[in-house]
Amino acid sequence: MKPYQKVLIVECGENLVPIPLEIFAVENPHPYVKLGAPYNIGSPYFLRETVLSKLQEAQNLLQISPQSAWQIQIFDAYRPIAVQQFMVDYAFKSILQANNLTSDSPLLTPAKRSEIQEQVDQFWAVPSLDPATPPPHSTGAAVDITLVTATGEIVDMGSPIDEISERSHPNYFTNSTDDQGKKYHKHRQILAGVMKKVGFQQHQNEWWHFSYGDQMWAWLTMQQSPSEILTARYGRVE
Repeated sequence: MKPYQKVLIVECGENLVPIPLEIFAVENPHPYVKLGAPYNIGSPYFLRETVLSKLQEAQNLLQISPQSAWQIQIFDAYRPIAVQQFMVDYAFKSILQANNLTSDSPLLTPAKRSEIQEQVDQFWAVPSLDPATPPPHSTGAAVDITLVTATGEIVDMGSPIDEISERSHPNYFTNSTDDQGKKYHKHRQILAGVMKKVGFQQHQNEWWHFSYGDQMWAWLTMQQSPSEILTARYGRVE
């Protein structure tokens, strides 16, 4: 169990609503749809009502900033449990391939399998069906995003979304002394700045992952304000 999963959920019953895609940039087809992920809804682009409202606020803040021509691009939002399982399995297989291994390879010892699973678990929540420990994306409260320029070019953040490496940590380039690293850090700060200003919290291992109202959001908020006692308002959406 991860620390944030100990936070109590008091479900508020707010609706999961479609994201108005004309407001944001999106990748089409959806990245996980292209991989064959089993979505059972017409579109993978859904969020809870308040989460969507806050994302729109962040977009508005961006448009009055020095980067006013930039736009938020949504990579992923609500993720059914079946999709979470699919992507966890996909991430595991990807690491196997990168290490020239197969699932039935004699070189894939129990220790090696455990090591790879630990890598996956740093970035992917367990696809739990327990209502007390839902994956953040399965609550409709988490969103994976980046930025694009006025011409639709993706702003370089120094690592791609879903990369399983230390480069994905939000502050990885904080102390960079080279111009490229400083640029990546600045881009990440711009994204995190507009999101945090409207109330989102950022995943500690992922520069692209933000949430509002779920267990991770509540836990991170309490870490920053120890005197504050919060519950999560969003549980898993069936």
